[in-house]
This record gives sequence, C-alpha cells and structure tokens, in this order.
Amino acid sequence: MSNEKSLQDAKVKIGSKQTLKMVEQGFATEVYVALDADTKLLNKIVSLCRKRNIKLIEISSMVELGKMCGIEVGAAMAAIVEE
Repeated sequence: MSNEKSLQDAKVKIGSKQTLKMVEQGFATEVYVALDADTKLLNKIVSLCRKRNIKLIEISSMVELGKMCGIEVGAAMAAIVEE
C-alpha cells in the first residue's frame, strides 16, 4: 500500500494527534511520516511504531505527504487504519 493512489483510497487518519491516537489504540497498520516535521513529534511516533511493530514509511516533506493524502496542505504524519 505504499503508492500514492492506494494511500488516497485507504482509510487514512491524517495529522499528528489522529495518527498517535490510532497507533496507541492499536488501529494503525502503517504510518507515514514527513521527514521535515517537528523532531519531537517524529521521535515520539517512530518510537511508538517500533515498540508496536507498525510499518513506518518516510516521506521527504510534509507537502508531499499532504498531496499523497489528497489534501491541499502539508501533513506531518498519517496512519492507515484497519477497515
């Protein structure tokens, strides 16, 4: 599910609060992070994903991740959640 089209078609939660919530509650199956997002946020989500064995995909910028999610603004992170 690592291409642009499938990310738009999947059930996605966008943003740091939503993504962290989905990971903490065990609903996230994949997490996308923008490498230019706030370092503190990145460290938290990376650590949590490793601990919970969730696939982590790095995207070069928040603008690119936003486009992949089909939104007009940048996104720090997004989670693919179980249907």
